[in-house]
Amino acid sequence: MNITLDDIFLILYVWIDDWHRIKYGNKNKVGRPAEMSDSELLTLMVGMDFLEFSSERHYVSFLQAHCKSLFPNLLDHSQYNRRTRALGEKLEVLRLELSKKLHVNDEKYYLIDTTPIIAVGLRRNKSHSDFLGSASFGYCAARRMHYFGYKLVLSCTLEGIPHQIELIPANTDEREAADQILDLLPEGSVALGDKGFIGKDWQKEWKKRGIDFITPARKNQYEQPDVARTKSLNGLRERVEGVFKVLKEKGRSIEHTLAHTVKGLCVRVLSKITSLIAKLFLQRNFGIDVLTFKQINLI
Repeated sequence: MNITLDDIFLILYVWIDDWHRIKYGNKNKVGRPAEMSDSELLTLMVGMDFLEFSSERHYVSFLQAHCKSLFPNLLDHSQYNRRTRALGEKLEVLRLELSKKLHVNDEKYYLIDTTPIIAVGLRRNKSHSDFLGSASFGYCAARRMHYFGYKLVLSCTLEGIPHQIELIPANTDEREAADQILDLLPEGSVALGDKGFIGKDWQKEWKKRGIDFITPARKNQYEQPDVARTKSLNGLRERVEGVFKVLKEKGRSIEHTLAHTVKGLCVRVLSKITSLIAKLFLQRNFGIDVLTFKQINLI
């Protein structure tokens, strides 16, 4: 059965609004009430990538033309951008709640990898950039690419559901980057990473702390695992690469957010990841396939 965009927005809004009321209550803020509620804005932030808009301005224009009946107090682009930047913390709490509903914390195996997040063009002047001091120059060996920005560290389940995320300067060592993610994994977990995470002493240290980190071996390593295990590990790791591909190529890209501030970049990356989780949440809990706008049977 086909469903409309209004149906999807309505279902998502009702769920988010119920969650927001339970989590934050109905405390009145000082001053004039906001034209749009936080629940409405969170719904629109998550829903942007359901339609795969690459530009926030175009997305707001689309909403103004087609969704005024659902959101009669819709803000203009400038107000929308300012309000959504201020909702970063709530969006992160929402992301964790959606992940919890998908039982990602109950898994044993997690895939961990990193990907570049470009803040400013490599040749552009950065002396007056908001990213100066937090972003750094980095190099992506897999793509042989120099860039200025950050490194997104992501853990996901074997099904490709994002679990934990961290945004760090681009020149951070892979293992140091992974430390922040591994510290959030349940004890007894098994983490699977690529060759960039190889470090015998480092892996032993995490083994002592209850996290087994497995990587493929380099060709010049003395100890080589069997071929079948290497193929199996490489096959599993392709799933996290698939997650990054969706985050980069479907609608707004996390690699090029076009944000002008650190806060804006963080919120856009977080919105994209939360949107992906929300798609899986709607599919599993409401039988809605956001990609095809169809109702599916839940078994």
